[in-house]
Amino acid sequence: MLGFEDTRPLNLVIPLKQAKAIGKHLDIHTCGELLRHYPRRYLHYGTGADLAGVKPGDTLNVIGTVVGTEQFTSKKQPKRPIYKVYVDDGRQVFLAAFFGSHYAQRVLKEGRRVMLTGKYDVFRNQPQLSHPDFVLLDGPTQATGALRQLGHFGDIEQIMSGREWLPIYPAVKNVSTWTIMGAVHAVLKELPPIDEPLGFTPIGFLPLNSAVHQIHEPGPPGPARALERLKYDEALSVALAMGVRRADAEARSAEALPRVVGRDQDLLVQRLPFPLTSGQDEVVAEITRDMARTVPMSRLLQGEVGSGKTIVALIAMLQAVDNGAQCAFLAPTEVLVLQHARSMTKVLMNAGLPTRVVALTGSMTAAQKQDALLKIVTGEADIVVGTHALIQDGVEFFRLGLVVVDEQHRFGVEQRDALRAKAGETTPHLLVMTATPIPRTIAMTVFGDLTVSTLRELPGGRKPIQSAVVPQFKPRWVARAWEKIREEVAAGHQAYVVCPRIDGEGGVLEVFAELASTEFEGLNVAFLHGRMKGEEKDTVMADFAAGGVDVLVATTVIEVGVDVPNATVMMVRESEHFGVSQLHQLRGRVGRGGNQSLCLFHTLAKEGTPSFERVSQVASTTDGFALAELDLLNRREGDVLGTQQSGMHRTLKLLNLVEDFELVRRAYDDAERLVADNLEFARAATADFIPEDFEYLDKS
Repeated sequence: MLGFEDTRPLNLVIPLKQAKAIGKHLDIHTCGELLRHYPRRYLHYGTGADLAGVKPGDTLNVIGTVVGTEQFTSKKQPKRPIYKVYVDDGRQVFLAAFFGSHYAQRVLKEGRRVMLTGKYDVFRNQPQLSHPDFVLLDGPTQATGALRQLGHFGDIEQIMSGREWLPIYPAVKNVSTWTIMGAVHAVLKELPPIDEPLGFTPIGFLPLNSAVHQIHEPGPPGPARALERLKYDEALSVALAMGVRRADAEARSAEALPRVVGRDQDLLVQRLPFPLTSGQDEVVAEITRDMARTVPMSRLLQGEVGSGKTIVALIAMLQAVDNGAQCAFLAPTEVLVLQHARSMTKVLMNAGLPTRVVALTGSMTAAQKQDALLKIVTGEADIVVGTHALIQDGVEFFRLGLVVVDEQHRFGVEQRDALRAKAGETTPHLLVMTATPIPRTIAMTVFGDLTVSTLRELPGGRKPIQSAVVPQFKPRWVARAWEKIREEVAAGHQAYVVCPRIDGEGGVLEVFAELASTEFEGLNVAFLHGRMKGEEKDTVMADFAAGGVDVLVATTVIEVGVDVPNATVMMVRESEHFGVSQLHQLRGRVGRGGNQSLCLFHTLAKEGTPSFERVSQVASTTDGFALAELDLLNRREGDVLGTQQSGMHRTLKLLNLVEDFELVRRAYDDAERLVADNLEFARAATADFIPEDFEYLDKS
């Protein structure tokens, strides 16, 4: 990452006891790690506390001026007089009540500036803190309670002097925000000047040295400009790394695989039982142009659930086959591998084409695997569909020309590269597909090394899927949902019931047993989950696809790619346990034929809770691109980016991929120029960048 490195051990700069506590509870061991533990918010003198969402019992920090005091003695405890202090924070007046504190009586006088921290409550419509810890912000002072921890790092008066903005840090029970604030102050005092990582200060931004100081100890204007600079550096780090990857890819050579007029690719398009949509035509043309070049294609195809990405991929693969090259199609699960292999073979046979499709999975028998490997290495296999097994050392291709990766968020950059490396001296063309729409900022950052194509339009004949929320607190609605599934089965259709787990209450095994003997007694009910053997899963899915199973109770193994046009209704059980994009993916398993389809989102969440609202928002729209933005807003980018999701080790600590689009675009443009002007400098600047940190991860 761009920025600065300060590898000094914390215990050489701050007291050993505090350094050990910070290391143990926050996993922070160096000065640099501490300085990258940024404040989560600030207290600003005179602007007041925002009490929206603050509940009685929450810890609240208040900074303001004492505007009044009063004292009275309780008859029950005459030796512990109650001292009431009224503090105006610029928005409201807080009552701070102290019991028997002679120190508070002595120093908390009208006109004094003070910071208070304590449990929030409301007394007669007035916000109140009961016996809070405090520290005076003007004149000689002593801190009380937790605030005394500042004293471990120097003179409290000197640490607090002149501050209009006080940082509040992500903290834990054993390491308070005040301990972190004191430790940061001590580190900043000893910090050598920070050099600019690019050799110059980017136009319009603070110098990095100033930004690092001001993010922790803002001057009167506040932390906004420091925050902007540090966000820019995060965005630029990703943009540079992706720019280097893009430049490296363009420097490699690929085998040109131009369209061969009148061959299998053209014949397939002519013989399909449906016309391609205008969007599919456009994307096929883009891919055709890319594959005709000797620069390897690196293209991301994102499309709505059911928008016809797989047929586009098959058309692209036939362009490679027409040139005598092989294709590898990487799918995330064995269920999908076998389904894709079957459906591709069926489409090709129906079109009268001799293309040979071979499947390769980890659970095949030794004999099956040996047969598949032989067909791959001799070139007898034109299209090889496989799971991670394709990446293994024993798999050798005769002439690999195109790699297609289905559901990109299940595979890392390194896995993608490992498969491309199997082509030998040339680099195969790469097409990456996802039904999880990518918000603009993620397309720029995470997928900055790929050119993006988008399919928005559904193939003709498909009807929009209707959705409804089925809350458990409305038993009649739940009963009607089961009734609706029975009606669909009676009409000759099929149904999914999706569960969030395999075992225990609400799991696949329990729900299957209950439904088979109650709601769906007399129907053919089957179950499917990830712990089943490959052959068992394949048998169940084949039976369901053939219409032999009425209701399939499953986990999310059916989340992506499963294509059964006769399935018209789905109930997702306990849908509050699934992510936004995952719910949208699951919904896409129905509505794949021409029949009107329905997705029922069952939930145990209470009305008005964030979980209930999130499920309701998914039910209210089938626009995957709108849901992708909602997904980011709901989960923030901590769950979308980074293998470490604790927040402490996230690569993007400050950048908000929803709100900071303009900043990301500026960084992206700057990175493009920097890479073009000095590729090796850009490579060195991002040498410690870990590509796996930026994968669009599975949303389980």
